[in-house]
Amino acid sequence: MRARRRDEAWRYRRLLATGYDSAVHREPLARAGARLLWGYDIRQAWAMIDEAARATPGSLVLDAPSGGGIALRGLRPGQPVHYVAADISAAVLARARGRAGGRGLTDVALVQADVTALPFSYAAFGRCLSYNGLHCLRVPRAAIAEYARVLRPGGTLRGITIVAGTGRWHDAVTWALRRAGVFGPPFLAHELAGWLAAAGLDEVRISCSGAVAAFSARRPAPAGRAQGEQG
Repeated sequence: MRARRRDEAWRYRRLLATGYDSAVHREPLARAGARLLWGYDIRQAWAMIDEAARATPGSLVLDAPSGGGIALRGLRPGQPVHYVAADISAAVLARARGRAGGRGLTDVALVQADVTALPFSYAAFGRCLSYNGLHCLRVPRAAIAEYARVLRPGGTLRGITIVAGTGRWHDAVTWALRRAGVFGPPFLAHELAGWLAAAGLDEVRISCSGAVAAFSARRPAPAGRAQGEQG
């Protein structure tokens, strides 16, 4: 039952989901929290998110779990990128909808879904984004497999997650959040690399800053074919 409660925490605990979302979107608070808890300069994450604005025109981008739409800060009104936000929490999706409207973004779809069982077809997306969500899952490896399934050949996965083994303080915070039912089981950076490779992705890159790992990978394209993010 405890494992099930942890899996369902983000779906049903509205205060948890919206409180976390509020903290992430308050930049001074997010900077201080990331530095104190994880030894991380969150401006690195924002730079990665802003990079999403340079996706190939016409790309179909999946952000999952999207939270309240932090990745929307990387998009501009009128940008020819089709963005799909998927999250298990209806409460944070409602907040993402409000932020999309506030930024004048019209080509944004919001879908309530479990990232470990995405309701999308094989090879549907040119890019998948996973910002600060894998460490909240009971089976993060299953999410990696789903990203690989829905990526087009040549498509890319990019994201950040908290990993274990980077210091006693970081691991203690992770343990406390897991006990509170917020985080899933801890995993190491090399385990994440192994899951990406096992899912059939290549060009795997992982770099750690404090307890935060930035990662990227690509779904291989058949010889002579580079469909990638377009289409």
